[in-house]
Amino acid sequence: MKKNLFLNFSVDEEKLQIKMTREFDANISLVWDAWTKSEILDQWWAPKPWKTQTQFMNFTEGGHWHFAMVGPEGEKHFGRIDYEKINPKTQFIAYDCFCDEKGNINPSLPKNKWISNFEEKDNLTTVNVITTYNSIEDLETIIKMGMIEGLTSALENLDLYIEKQFQLTSELKSDNSPRVTTYLNFPGNTEEAFLFYKSVFKSDFSGKGIQRFGDIPKDSGHPPVPESIKKMILHVELPTIGNHILMGTDAPKEMGFNLISGNNMHICLEPSSREETERIFNELSEGGEVTMPLEDMFFGAYFGEFKDKFGINWMLNFKNVD
Repeated sequence: MKKNLFLNFSVDEEKLQIKMTREFDANISLVWDAWTKSEILDQWWAPKPWKTQTQFMNFTEGGHWHFAMVGPEGEKHFGRIDYEKINPKTQFIAYDCFCDEKGNINPSLPKNKWISNFEEKDNLTTVNVITTYNSIEDLETIIKMGMIEGLTSALENLDLYIEKQFQLTSELKSDNSPRVTTYLNFPGNTEEAFLFYKSVFKSDFSGKGIQRFGDIPKDSGHPPVPESIKKMILHVELPTIGNHILMGTDAPKEMGFNLISGNNMHICLEPSSREETERIFNELSEGGEVTMPLEDMFFGAYFGEFKDKFGINWMLNFKNVD
């Protein structure tokens, strides 16, 4: 992961604008999803120790995101973002405001227009955001409320999320032989589950064994891993029978996940070639919902995800091994 990612804020009082430029060590697909999917926004949007809880989201032109900022004592402040224009993986334009628990806009607090632009180069994605206010009083109010400091802290949360995705999806294979695995997500009891599976299949953990969130390398450019999840499982692999591999990770509520039966398991296919990966992906996803198109990912794999027309979750992963 790249260190010292570029960040710049500037205030233009004449134009009533705050401008932000931020670099992320990830491809544009991952960064775009992080800014436009509620399940990911809930993991990073609020500066710690606050958390974000989505009340409703419809990321379409004319749709909106209604969310709560939840404080350490359980206090809540509500916000709403209305989406005006969306060019996938390029730009979205929206209006940001304060509201109540029902989504009714509070006219006494500042409202602003967001123009967010996304650009990828050399597997780094730069996000440029311009927020425009109705008056100099609104601009000064939002600055005094700590908008710049809060967003800076939240973006560090997004760095941690990206690093976690890198850790979870970096495969431990030593060759390009095809493989089928099953990827399981747990709300915090992955270790208990995999010790049980280990006893049943009488096998040993493969690859690097049990990796924990606390094993993520410390980096001054990233916020520290919360103590409450350091002992939870980042990644584990276990052979079962017939060359099948179970993989698993903890996806705790502390990180904003909301696991239910059905969204906590993927069948992961690792074909032997890029061409076979494309064929299987295209044919198997026909009539379904592609949640991540096949693309060359920043962790060195050709990777995509989808839900087939029967509601089954799949991952396709081809990694060049030199």
